[in-house]
Amino acid sequence: MAVAGSQVAVAPLLVPLATAVAVLVVGFSWRLQVGVSVAGVRGYALAVAVLFDRVAGGGTLVYQVSGWPAPFGITLVADALSTFMLGLAATVAVAAVLFSVRAVDPFGQGLSYHALLHFMLVGVTGSFLTGDLFNLFVWFEVMLMASYVLVVFYSGPEQTRAALQYVVLNLIGSAVMLLAIGGLYAVTGTLNMADVARRLADPGAFGIDPAPVLGLSALLFAVFALKAGLVPFHFWVPPAYRAAPPPVAAVLAGVVKKVGVYAIVRLYFTVFAAATLPVDLPGVSAVAGDSVLAFYGPVVFVLAAASILLGGVAAVAQDDVEGLLAYSSIGQVGFIVLPLAIGAAVPAVRQVAVLATLVYTVNHGVAKALLFLTSGAIFDAVGSVRFSDLGGLAERAPVLSVCFLVGGLSLVGVPPLVGFLGKLYVFDALARGRATLALAVALIGAVLTIAYVTRAWNRGFWGPPLAGEVDVSREEVAILVALAVVVVVLGVGAEPLVRAADAASAAALDRGAYVSAVLGGGGT
Repeated sequence: MAVAGSQVAVAPLLVPLATAVAVLVVGFSWRLQVGVSVAGVRGYALAVAVLFDRVAGGGTLVYQVSGWPAPFGITLVADALSTFMLGLAATVAVAAVLFSVRAVDPFGQGLSYHALLHFMLVGVTGSFLTGDLFNLFVWFEVMLMASYVLVVFYSGPEQTRAALQYVVLNLIGSAVMLLAIGGLYAVTGTLNMADVARRLADPGAFGIDPAPVLGLSALLFAVFALKAGLVPFHFWVPPAYRAAPPPVAAVLAGVVKKVGVYAIVRLYFTVFAAATLPVDLPGVSAVAGDSVLAFYGPVVFVLAAASILLGGVAAVAQDDVEGLLAYSSIGQVGFIVLPLAIGAAVPAVRQVAVLATLVYTVNHGVAKALLFLTSGAIFDAVGSVRFSDLGGLAERAPVLSVCFLVGGLSLVGVPPLVGFLGKLYVFDALARGRATLALAVALIGAVLTIAYVTRAWNRGFWGPPLAGEVDVSREEVAILVALAVVVVVLGVGAEPLVRAADAASAAALDRGAYVSAVLGGGGT
């Protein structure tokens, strides 16, 4: 159901855009840039909160940027799914910007750092709100162009190599994405997501051959898997996360990766689920006539399982905090998408599976942002993040160490942290789908998570303290404590999070409501 007052849907997009421009205008003073950036990210959080409240209850806000009606104009769509993801983005963005004020030196902050951070937020927000495929590509590019510069921000050899790899892989992904979008337009005659879903639900009426749709959607899936950092598209993750400033790494892991996950949920569970596999297509005879999602179930499972196992094993072998967190992100995104594999294959558990993915997305987004920011605070305090240089940090910097422990235990899934809730829903979805192999992979992944978090704690935080000064920033620690409290509160007071995730999963699967809200009727 579309609701009135849809102009509020564009506010979360305009606020970071205006902030980025304002930061550039006051570029002559880094202090003014900081002030504008902090005010802007707070305004962004407020705009997201207002939009979330307007959408609560199952409504959908649709805003036509060009004034032309859908499917011809540029459409922004805010429903329970998009506002759920925006809530995560706002939480991580506020922490990252505030942390940057202390962690990035004045010279760096004067080099358009804050403008780039807000432009990246513009791209993220646009990706969550866009209602058509071409503008999804556009917002991806806005997000990625800003992140290219932020990865190479420190301009050293390591950063340059990481940025070059990051740029090349994502440029290839962008080219493939544009090719797939052009192909889908040629096949369906439209790029509006709601209109694509409507036409795929009744291909005969629109003269659509469903066979090319499967191949083109597979190209898009590869791009989204690259953005999410799933194996085998994960090569850019460790070097990029190591090279980027800690607040940027927190946004990359906590939010930017989730844009790929969101695109998979929105397109494959809302849009492409309307298409059915042709009965005469070679290699899919076992599921011919079923939804396209039936084809993607095994594909998503293989990528998720490989990510969980490779990321977990590699994280155990790391000798520094940054490396551990980078490879952990590969494994944890496997946990995020693993329920989607079961939901794609078993329609009866589809909503529970999407719910599990969304709850675990929040856990990973907030906990991993906490851990990356903690890594930055450790480097500022000690001058290193190698475990051999951190011995006994729990005694020398107890509050900082507790923040790391909270983030690590949330990844493990220890109650009452939000990670326990995320793991619980993931295992529940797998059990309901009777996915024995997926349960085995998740159990192995859980053991690996325990192994690398325990190893990090024992080597870097416990034991006899090493000699040397530990200059802990009170401002940085205050931000970390606030984020750690969020991790605890989301777990202890889980009902609002579960309710929001349930509404978001329902919105992702209710194709008829989405089509009706965007096109003004005619939902299928």
